[in-house]
Amino acid sequence: VVVKTPAIEDIGAERRENEDICSVSVLYFQKNGVSNGSPYKKPFIEHFERTPMYVAVLTFLGFGVGTIFGYLRDFMRAWGLEKRNVAAEREQQKDFVPLYQDFENFYTRNLYMRIRDNWNRPICSVPGPQFDLMERVTDDYNWTFRLTGRTIKNVINMGSYNYLGFAETDANALKTVTKELQKYGTGICSTRQEMGTLDKHIELEKLVARFLGVEDAMVFGMGFATNSMNIPALVGKGCLILSDELNHASLVLGARLSGATIRIFKHNNMQSLESLLKDAIIYGQPRSRRAWRKIIILVEGIYSMEGSIVRLPEIVSLKKKYKAYLYLDEAHSIGAVGATGRGVVEYFGMNPDDVDVLMGTFTKSFGAAGGYIAGKKDLVDFLRTHSHSAVYATSMCPPVAEQIIRAMKCLMGLDGTTQGLQRVHQLGKNTRYFRRRLHEMGFIIYGNDDSPVVPLLLFMPGKIGAFARRMLEKNIGVVVVGFPATPITESRARFCVSAAHTREMLDTVLKALDELGDFLQLKYSRYSKSAHPELYEETRFELED
Repeated sequence: VVVKTPAIEDIGAERRENEDICSVSVLYFQKNGVSNGSPYKKPFIEHFERTPMYVAVLTFLGFGVGTIFGYLRDFMRAWGLEKRNVAAEREQQKDFVPLYQDFENFYTRNLYMRIRDNWNRPICSVPGPQFDLMERVTDDYNWTFRLTGRTIKNVINMGSYNYLGFAETDANALKTVTKELQKYGTGICSTRQEMGTLDKHIELEKLVARFLGVEDAMVFGMGFATNSMNIPALVGKGCLILSDELNHASLVLGARLSGATIRIFKHNNMQSLESLLKDAIIYGQPRSRRAWRKIIILVEGIYSMEGSIVRLPEIVSLKKKYKAYLYLDEAHSIGAVGATGRGVVEYFGMNPDDVDVLMGTFTKSFGAAGGYIAGKKDLVDFLRTHSHSAVYATSMCPPVAEQIIRAMKCLMGLDGTTQGLQRVHQLGKNTRYFRRRLHEMGFIIYGNDDSPVVPLLLFMPGKIGAFARRMLEKNIGVVVVGFPATPITESRARFCVSAAHTREMLDTVLKALDELGDFLQLKYSRYSKSAHPELYEETRFELED
């Protein structure tokens, strides 16, 4: 594989030309403006273009107008001039502290309810590159829905986390899963510490450890709980958690449940992280000034709302320098990046031993359910005894375990084919093509050039619903996200690229986006096209089964 690298002078010139309108991280030879000693072995390019001022003003204005009309409608509801279609306290509880009526509920009933039809859409097929959608309508302004009985066929799926296309219904591919279903049934009805550890779990854990290149691993039945129930087992009172400001809710919940002190550093900002580490070492715990029992850094491999990739080499350098622990959540990155799908550790060419706790899920790239914690054997043995998931949660069902095993063996080539590698390479090819075309069209998109999570900025609240509805009319299913899940000025559509997407499917989506971008005036980017097309050249490869 030959990778062409642009001259550092050209990169610098391009960055200077666009620095007034765009934040673009190009890390290769440079580190914090110094030209030597970079930990990056290949271009690390991320885009975070600033919101144009007029767009930010119009977005705040849109929310302001919506708020004014919201209070007006609340006034009309209070006087019976408008029907109340939202949850309300019972008459018998009027003297109680309000259970529903707060500011979040104000936002829900006056803005979210107007565009609620764009979420929770029921599908009735496998969530592959295309799916079938059950049509529904509302008679009470999105408070309730009823199904029409009609099915919308072959909707292009740009929202599911099916990165490698393993969410499939091919009978030959699922032959081993069917066999295990007939042998074990669907449920275990016990926890791992009681009667819930099967030979399938042991086989899967050995395979995960081998796949990641670590000593041992433990699997859990739910991805969210893998974070939220295991972090409290690792840290507690007297410990310090340094958490990225954009970490997933499961990491946030796990940190809060642990009872440890939590401090937040700016997203992927090494200066902010190092400042917190220095303060933690110098000043210790508040009041007592005793040293922290543990300091642990919580980060993700790929951030699911930004599409950015963690700056792992720099974080590992800092954690070694200040003797902290590192907890890496690879929910979106495992299977999706790296030459053989082994996540950001492989993507940066690093040693798995540099990460103290490797966490990931099987819900995305592997087309299954559950999660894992991997690392040193001492760590995993400790969690087998102290993890809340191991003690209280039902074990992973055997057919799901078999699905993960078959997908992982495919990635490792243990099935005798190169199909797994082909999927990984096809995902990278699709990702780079899709991102490059969106840049050329003039959309503002966030994240790393190698990230299959592609956020496209919509900004204004009124465009969230319009965008999703128009895309569905074109038989394309998308996920749209707004405040409070994102900053108030950064509402977005989030595309998830899959290896199962054909070039024709991506071109269909891109054509629809081009037309809709003009119609809704979404092409806000002022960033000029890259002067280095070689950065986007596809890696050429030929693999045979």
